[in-house]
Parts: sequence; structure tokens; C-alpha cells
Amino acid sequence: MSWKDTFYDKLMESYNDWLSYDGISGKRMAARFAALSEFGLTADNGSNRPGYSQEEKQAKDMVAGWMSEAGLAVHRDEAGNVFGRLAGKQDYLPAILSGSHVDSVPNGGHFDGPLGVLAALEVAEAWKETGYQPEKPYEVVIFSDEEGARFNGGFNGSEGLMGFGNLEDKKKLKDSDGKSFSEVLQDVGLSAGDYPKAKRAEETIEMFVEVHIEQGKRLEKENLPCGIVTGIAGPCWLEVTFTGEAGHAGNTPMHDRKDALVAASAFITKVASLPSTISDSAVATVGKLHVEPNGVNVIPGKVTLYVDIRDIHKETRNKLIEVVRQTGEEIAAAYNTQITYHETMRVSPVPINEKTQDLLEEAIRSKDLSPYRLPSGAGHDAMVVGEKIPVAMLFTKSIHGVSHHPDEWSELSDCIQTVHVLKSFLEKIQQRGM
Repeated sequence: MSWKDTFYDKLMESYNDWLSYDGISGKRMAARFAALSEFGLTADNGSNRPGYSQEEKQAKDMVAGWMSEAGLAVHRDEAGNVFGRLAGKQDYLPAILSGSHVDSVPNGGHFDGPLGVLAALEVAEAWKETGYQPEKPYEVVIFSDEEGARFNGGFNGSEGLMGFGNLEDKKKLKDSDGKSFSEVLQDVGLSAGDYPKAKRAEETIEMFVEVHIEQGKRLEKENLPCGIVTGIAGPCWLEVTFTGEAGHAGNTPMHDRKDALVAASAFITKVASLPSTISDSAVATVGKLHVEPNGVNVIPGKVTLYVDIRDIHKETRNKLIEVVRQTGEEIAAAYNTQITYHETMRVSPVPINEKTQDLLEEAIRSKDLSPYRLPSGAGHDAMVVGEKIPVAMLFTKSIHGVSHHPDEWSELSDCIQTVHVLKSFLEKIQQRGM
């Protein structure tokens, strides 16, 4: 049996057929998940579709074919983004967009990204089967290069759409094979020089709605198929350096040391306790550090570490940054060391409008499900679009919270229930507007 058939059978194994109603088909979604999973399939049965790779292009082309079959008008922009447009009764109105991406991290899973694309397309399929035409135009979108596996920095598709990013800076990017941004785009029939033309007038988009796997365990613990995202955390990365004095581990008394690693260790321990003092949605992580000279019998003279600080609210995120810095100053002084900071990233958080969350809750209750609200700690295309355009997000339950790994999994029943909620929400927007 082929991998495609095996994957399809696993998706259908525990699927509840009664969830296929109102034009939404679990079998169709399963078949499409399975078909996409073959592009960039790894030896571990994971996914390897870097942004602007042939594998990503093949996946986009396949979905574009499904868009056409569903009666959508397909077009592509200069950033490689793919759009399938369903005309509205009042087609001059701003469009409602929904979708995600189909690129992956190396040896990733098969749900991160494709779920959002297929969910958005399934709504259009359901409308076609039930004869529903929306008042406003509806577009299914596939964004290019969300994950950033190619250039260690993603969102090139959504940034192109919104007119973000400096083209000259992007042209300086090189992938692991030494290929430049311009060369990589050329390989898939695009031109870096045309990239700025992907920018779209903001007034042509009313809202972007993204469905995504949770990549966490909260929904699983609540035993819920989907949840309402309250906001997308904006990361700030601090490079922190503690400088002490290297010395012989045997001949330097304990009271006469300037041990940079001891100071850094105290700082790391303290950082873990700080977010809860500021916000219930804030997090801070130290996940990387370098010790110098890094010898078994040498007192560490210098430690450089990186703090990832996130929150869905800009004010509390920024407050946490300041508290982390102040804490570092105090610890450095206490351990007779010096400390310096270098901020390498600061991205604005994107809170989701309360009225939008309330409408998502109505949609969830309309499907006899219990509403649950949770923040997103990871970045998404909705984070980029949300800097200028209203956005909404739904999370689908992730089994054991696994993501960016071949074992990444979401049950088809949970995916389809999320599609029903998405469809209800989109129809409510059509009726009421936002």
C-alpha cells in the first residue's frame, strides 16, 4: 500500500461520518491531505517543502487545480501567493480572505499550514454544493514561505501582500546552498524585482481568517476540537552577555570569582518566574547559550544567551522586556559581573478584536460545541496581515501538542468540526459585517 493510501486510511479510521453534512466532506478533505502529503515526503514520512521550492510549488499547483474545479477564479501574485476568488453578489465590496500556507520545516508534519488552506477551500466547496453565494467576495489564499526554513526568516508571502520588508535586504538573503533570494525565486518562475508588486491595496480586504493546528496541548486537555485565538504573540529576542573573569578552576578561591555562568544561571532561573508576574499570556524562554572558554577546568569568563519574550499584548510584552533587563542588571551586580544587551528582534503582537472573538463563539455554539479561548504563542501569516487588516483565528486540537515533526497529528473529525465553525463564522460576517 502506498503512503498516500496509508495516510488517507489513518485519517478516515476514526472519522465520524455524521460530520459530513451541509456540503462539507470529510472524505474529500482526507483525500486532499493525503495527496498534498506526497510532495516533499521524507524517509520518516514527514514533510520537507521549503518556501519557494519545487515541492511547495507542486503543492500550490495542486490546490490551484482544486480551486478551479470548485469554480474559483485563480490568480497568483509576484510573491508567489495563490488566490482562488469566489465572486460575491456585491463583488465591488472588500473581500474576505481565508487560508494559510503549504510550505513546511525540514521533516515537519502534514497539518501545519495545509489544514488552513484546505479548510478555507472546503467552505467554498460546501457553498458550491449548497448553492450559496456570499454577499461579499471570498478568496482562498495560499501564502508563500511562511515557515522560513529557506532563509531562517519566513512570512515572505504575507509580507509581500502587505507591502512589508525591504527588497534590498531580502536580496541579501542566501539559503543553505548559497542561493540568493533572487535565484530561489527565479527557480520557481518568479522575479525578485517584481516582488514589491505583490502589495495589495488594504481597502480590497475586509478580513483575513486563518485556521491552524494549535501546536500545544490546551485543547486536548479540555477535550475540545477547536478553540478561539485571542491574539498572536509578538516575539522580542534579547541577546544577553554576562562577562566575568576566566580563571583556573583549582587555584581560584570561591569567594574571589567572577563566574559568568553562575550569574547567567541565576538569571535564567529568575527569567522563568517573571512572565506570570506581568501577564497570564506572557512567556519567556532561554533556549540557547554559549559559554567561553567552555573548558572543564576553567571558570567561565563569558556567557552569551538568548531570551525569547512573547505576549499577545504589546504593553505587557514591553513591560516584561524591561523587567527582564532590570533583573539582569541586578543579578550581574550581585555576582560581580558585567551585562550587556542586544535586541535582535521585536515584532508587534496582534490581539484579536473582542467582537470578532464573540462572533467566533457564536459560531462554535451554533455547532453545539463549548467555546474556549486561548492565545497563540507562535507566529502566523495572520500576525503579518493583522498589522493592517482585521484578522480572526481558529485553532484545531493537536494530538499531544506535537508539531514541526512527522508525528504531528490532528484527528480528521476535529478538523472537520473546525471547518463547520469556520463556515458558520464566514456566513455570519457576510450577514453582519465587522
